Amino acid sequence: MQKIIILDFGSQTTQLIGRRVRELDTFCEIMPYNKFPKDDPEVIGVILSGSPYSVHDPEAFKVDLSQFVGRLPVLGICYGAQFISHILGGKVEKADSREYGRANLQTVDTTNPLFKGFEQNSQVWMSHGDTITAIPDGFETIASTNDVKQAAYWSSSPLGKGQGEASLWAVQFHPEVYHTLQGKTLLKNFVVDICGSKQEWSAASFVDSTVAELKEQLGQDRVILGLSGGVDSSVAAVLLNRAIGQNLTCIFVEHGMLRKNEFQQVMDDYRCLGLNVIGVDASEKFFGDLAGVTDPEQKRKIIGRDFVEVFNAEAKKITDAKWLAQGTIYPDRIESLNITGKVIKSHHNVGGLPKEMHLQLCEPLKWLFKDEVRRVGRQLGMPEHLITRHPFPGPGLAVRILGDITPEKVRILQDADDIYIRGLREYVDTDGDTLYYKVWQAGAILLSTVRSVGVMGDERTYEHPVALRAVTSTDAMTADWAHLPYDFMAKVSNEIINKVRGVNRVCYDISSKPPATIEWE
Repeated sequence: MQKIIILDFGSQTTQLIGRRVRELDTFCEIMPYNKFPKDDPEVIGVILSGSPYSVHDPEAFKVDLSQFVGRLPVLGICYGAQFISHILGGKVEKADSREYGRANLQTVDTTNPLFKGFEQNSQVWMSHGDTITAIPDGFETIASTNDVKQAAYWSSSPLGKGQGEASLWAVQFHPEVYHTLQGKTLLKNFVVDICGSKQEWSAASFVDSTVAELKEQLGQDRVILGLSGGVDSSVAAVLLNRAIGQNLTCIFVEHGMLRKNEFQQVMDDYRCLGLNVIGVDASEKFFGDLAGVTDPEQKRKIIGRDFVEVFNAEAKKITDAKWLAQGTIYPDRIESLNITGKVIKSHHNVGGLPKEMHLQLCEPLKWLFKDEVRRVGRQLGMPEHLITRHPFPGPGLAVRILGDITPEKVRILQDADDIYIRGLREYVDTDGDTLYYKVWQAGAILLSTVRSVGVMGDERTYEHPVALRAVTSTDAMTADWAHLPYDFMAKVSNEIINKVRGVNRVCYDISSKPPATIEWE
């Protein structure tokens, strides 16, 4: 299948570039800046992302442009544009002031294929400290702003006449972000018109190709799949079931930190889907191993280890199992390790398996963003209530309880969370929409390391606050806090305080991602 390669130089918005390309029904891979696939005949174009570095920093990321410049169409964005200019003989200097925020393109060359359909004075989003003060010989400026003369430039022969036929474009603004109003047009011009994408990437094509690949990869082997109750693992299970049928054995682990009554509800759903499911209650083991642990990363590692141990025990009962399948999706892998090698947060289903399991890893959704997973679920004919279920962290409520984990703290949070989620499902706003479906993800967080003073009746209380979190998003890479109606918030807060023993205060988290993450731990 045709693909666009996005070389990641560490920008916060690299994943947004990927999302925009996928929205054009074109497959793309985000790869570290130094891992360009030299011999892949399916690559039709290359995009260079932004970066937190200056091209003059000693530790700045660098790539050998000769691997693709002149051979494939190239689009450099922000740092990518500055790096290209810097390497090919232009000049990049420190800007008099950081160029950050909205700007308007002027003198746009709308005859250039990259700017086809653009309007003059179109709004773009800038975010850089350096600026290109001179472009390389043989290149031409095709857009400017009041403050940035070289807002965009290009060359039809970037390596000189006779040195390659593929053109190169570079822009100092970010076409992938919402604030660049014609950013989608620019990316479509590049991906579809310039690179020649046939726009063959879709949920239907993904299902057909992945089922065929799974049949070839797995053959008659038996596969174990770890179910979490969430959208990702559920879609992975149905996809695998379509490919290999009863050779798939699903294991759903009760680790004691699921939502209220969730274990039985999810088991019933899976059986209705015709899946071969084994339910395992390992809550005692998880609570024991988590006792006294307060560090968020350590919690995740313990839960990940315990999951593997539970699967190992079950795998021994299925003597012919050769594979462990997981619902790992693209954001899981991206957030687990970025190109600088720094862990943002670990995911229990990322990172491989211990040697003693003797199982190979199968991750059929590893290239999908969350909204793509949902589209695949609909293509597979799954019930809507499973597809639209809010994302839920693999470690469950363990990463929504600050401090150590105890069954009593889980009970408090389950009760508060149940009131909150039921309220979202029941509330219909003035547009006639159910609030739950207008929110990407919601959940309650127990601030168990904090106690606050309250008054109930004539008595003083000294109990825990609960924070409510609700965000809007399309892919979980960025998120904004949801502006929930005041009457809804008042009703839910009152019900939690009155009905949940151990809580006397309710707060609402109004942090966006970035800088905050969706989960608190």
